[in-house]
This record gives sequence, C-alpha cells and structure tokens, in this order.
Amino acid sequence: MGHIVYLMNLSLDGFIEGPDGSFAWGRPDEELHQFFNQQAQDFSAFLYGRRMYEVMSVWQTVDTEPSASGFMAEFARIWKSKPKVVFSTTLEKVSENCLLVRGDIAAEVARLKQEHHGDLAVSGPGLASAFARLGLLDEYRLVLSPVLVGGGKPYFPQLDHLVPLRLKETRTFQSGALYLRYQRA
Repeated sequence: MGHIVYLMNLSLDGFIEGPDGSFAWGRPDEELHQFFNQQAQDFSAFLYGRRMYEVMSVWQTVDTEPSASGFMAEFARIWKSKPKVVFSTTLEKVSENCLLVRGDIAAEVARLKQEHHGDLAVSGPGLASAFARLGLLDEYRLVLSPVLVGGGKPYFPQLDHLVPLRLKETRTFQSGALYLRYQRA
C-alpha cells in the first residue's frame, strides 16, 4: 500500500515561494538536484494541483534541450516516465501519462494508495493543505534552503488540529540546505 509524501523545497522561514511568486531562490545545485532525482526515481507517482502541474510541465521537454545539464535531463526522463495525477476543477485536459481528477480527494487518494505500492509524492501547498486537513499525508519531507524570503506561500497549511510527527531522517548538503523527513506519529 502506498504512502502519501509531501516533498518541497522551502526557505528557512517556511515558504515554498517568495512574495512575488518566484521559486528562483530555491534553485538546487547539482548535489541537491541529484538528491531530488533519487527521490523522484523512488516515487511511484506524482500528485499535483493545477498550478504545480503547470509549473512542473516544463520537464516535458528539458531532456531534449541541448543546454540542459545531465542531471536536469535525467530528472526530466524520470519525471516523464512516472504517472501523474492532477487534481483540478478548472483544467480541461492534461498531457500524456496524466490522470485528471475532479471528484472526491479522499476517495481518489484511497484508490491510489491501493493501486500503488510505493510512495506517492504530493507537491504544491494548495493540494498538500487539502490532504493535510483530511489526514491523508503520511510523511513530510522538507528541504530547507539557507535563505529567508520574508513572505509568500507557506509550506505548512493552517490546521485546526495537532499533527504529531516523528523524525526519521536528516541530511545536510554542501550548499547549507538541510533535508528533514518526518512521519506521522
């Protein structure tokens, strides 16, 4: 049975994007990108909301661009090979290897957890917030970047209940980034 994992880059002050909507401050170096490549390889599927799906769609062609580094092209190949589930009420269609879901989030996640035996990665604070409120997140994986952005979209949702967590893994990168992996207790 699959687990739902929320993995995102975030600033030290807790934001996944800055006040201007930019992710540029969190652009990973090669070491960190290789880490993300391994994480992506280990996931059985990616779960996105509309906006994160649109942001990630750039990976459809990165491996064909001559200027792409080897580790970026590798991520693109991994990303394209994995199934993607897009939760959206506004999108009309999604690309190849994607499923568009408009219905009950909890029912769809239950189905996906039965269907996939590996971890399922949810990305984007909107969808992750909906999952957290429904108690659907099994793990939180944070990559803290050594930068303060001062505002923007937070990694953690506002919740009306306590969620006890247990630290399972840490890792420090040359860039000063810190990986933290927590499971629900």
